[in-house]
Amino acid sequence: MNVRQKPEEKIWADFKRETGVTDEQVEKIQAYATVLLQRNEEFNLTAIRDLSGVLRQHFQDSIALQNFIDLKKIHTICDIGSGPGFPGLPLKILYPHLNVILLEVTKKKQQFLSEVIELLGLENVEICDLDWRTFVRTTNYDIDLFVTRAALNETELSRAFRATCPYNKSTIVYWVSEEWEVMPKFADLVTKIETYKLGKKVRRLAFFSLKK
Repeated sequence: MNVRQKPEEKIWADFKRETGVTDEQVEKIQAYATVLLQRNEEFNLTAIRDLSGVLRQHFQDSIALQNFIDLKKIHTICDIGSGPGFPGLPLKILYPHLNVILLEVTKKKQQFLSEVIELLGLENVEICDLDWRTFVRTTNYDIDLFVTRAALNETELSRAFRATCPYNKSTIVYWVSEEWEVMPKFADLVTKIETYKLGKKVRRLAFFSLKK
């Protein structure tokens, strides 16, 4: 069954109107989305194959964070399980001052991330090939905010809040679905949950940190 697609010009106009991005930011996102869709056939980077879906479910979903936290006050973020760069790279495009660490263990995705970083001329972006357990055990970056679109479960994320971990004063923002419920044993780590709409879909951001 053929599904009629909106004209590309209309897709971009809607995206710009809904997100408030600037013309310069749109240019970078256009280049990013184009190479993502091109490389997807080779690398299987995302199950979403159309421009409208990519913009809404990857880019718009990623930058929704700006509605709930003042990213101008954040210095360094780490994207856990970044995949093809979400949410870390869209946030970098909108907030160029950010230092960004992309935590990704898959070689083909690392290759893609390197291509996007070079294509967009992004500075102060590091690709880290460590797995999460090794990262929290062996590194000591000055990170203000961890972000992850449900790449790991709460059991794994909670490793950051152990007394011996250098990241235990950080905040982790976890992208989750409307149906998600925190495991009871980790409920005390959830400081707030924010809800937003992505088209007709309800999405939520769960904020994890040690309560003061």
